[in-house]
Amino acid sequence: MREQEIQSVKQRFGIIGNSPLLNHAIQVAVQVAPTDMTVLINGESGSGKESFSKIIHHLSPRKHGQFIAINCGAIPEGTIDSELFGHEKGSFTGAQEARKGYFEVTNGGTIFLDEIGEMPLGTQARLLRVLENGEFIKVGSSKVQKTDVRVVAATNVNLMQAVERGQFREDLYYRLNTVPISVPPLRDRGEDTHLLFRKFASDFAERYHVKPITLMPEAVQELLRYRFPGNIRQLKNIVEQISVLEYEREITADTLRKYLPKEQVNQLPALMPHDRPADGATNFSERDLLYKVLFDMRKDMNDLKQLVFDILSHQQEDSELLKANSHLFEEVRPVDNSAHSPVYRGAPERRDGYVIDMNEDEDDYEEKVEDITHETEEESLSLEHKEKEMILKALKKHNNKRKYAARDLGISERTLYRKLKQYDIEDM
Repeated sequence: MREQEIQSVKQRFGIIGNSPLLNHAIQVAVQVAPTDMTVLINGESGSGKESFSKIIHHLSPRKHGQFIAINCGAIPEGTIDSELFGHEKGSFTGAQEARKGYFEVTNGGTIFLDEIGEMPLGTQARLLRVLENGEFIKVGSSKVQKTDVRVVAATNVNLMQAVERGQFREDLYYRLNTVPISVPPLRDRGEDTHLLFRKFASDFAERYHVKPITLMPEAVQELLRYRFPGNIRQLKNIVEQISVLEYEREITADTLRKYLPKEQVNQLPALMPHDRPADGATNFSERDLLYKVLFDMRKDMNDLKQLVFDILSHQQEDSELLKANSHLFEEVRPVDNSAHSPVYRGAPERRDGYVIDMNEDEDDYEEKVEDITHETEEESLSLEHKEKEMILKALKKHNNKRKYAARDLGISERTLYRKLKQYDIEDM
């Protein structure tokens, strides 16, 4: 296709840009438009996929028929069948009269199904029948109806991966993907970003009756460096904000940065994709990594307990708190932690007072945990002695008034009364 023809299509449908990737996508859309082939448009959210569906419809023999754009993700699962194929009166609660669906209303035209990956599996089966035989059945009816509709679908997710996860029908995927069109994201279109900025700036200047904003050279470079995860939609919103809020119409790089959100990078740990067993069983390396993460988390927790235990052990005034929460420190008595070997198949491991024996049996681990922590009788008696001593000091300090003594010790009166009985302490 000649460059002049592509420019004519851009002007007609309001498409801005000269990127080779964009021109190729337009060329494919124009070539497939005169046919009745099903088209699947792939592209990120906000990249302008609907414009390509309009190119296909208006350059086709169906241009005089109706064109309907439907966002499959915006229709509730319980009503999408009724919206697309219609329903009979009384077919479900609230169906007070019969209704025609989009496939009946658009007979002879084009339906654009955006976010096709969000369509429920049951509706996918109905759509497949329409694509293969041109037939559909209304909800609550047994009568087969015919329709002549061209379907153009779009998605911002990888449908092949959805097929592998069982979330999208494989037969429908290949039926829709007769002719694929890839719409490039804004970050891959180079200077098109600045062209779109100028176009939007002019449009908003006319709408709000202000002077158009322009970018300083360093601001242009800042604009081209930004990745625009929201694509054209995000760029348009940013230009509108600047056009309304900024008094200075020449925008510097510092001013522009205020309107460019910081790009979010997911820094959570993730497993690298790899082939999984056919039965969906967890791969050994994933389970091995999970065990290692869990053991490391427990090690960090026990280290924290050890630190708190050491602090409280050297502070007499906190011995009551230590005694009251002694169950938290059962795992942090001094043990030999000299050997910390990584988790591996068939090897015992010593971790923070435990021995873990992990043996493989048909890809399953058998865990044997042996508590090897010990607490000497001397330590226990010493702790009780300190507790009794603190109670006596508190009672003496508050003239034998249990309420104030308990408050000073950080315990309830009931607990103090029990301790008095335990240690056979009489009021002084």
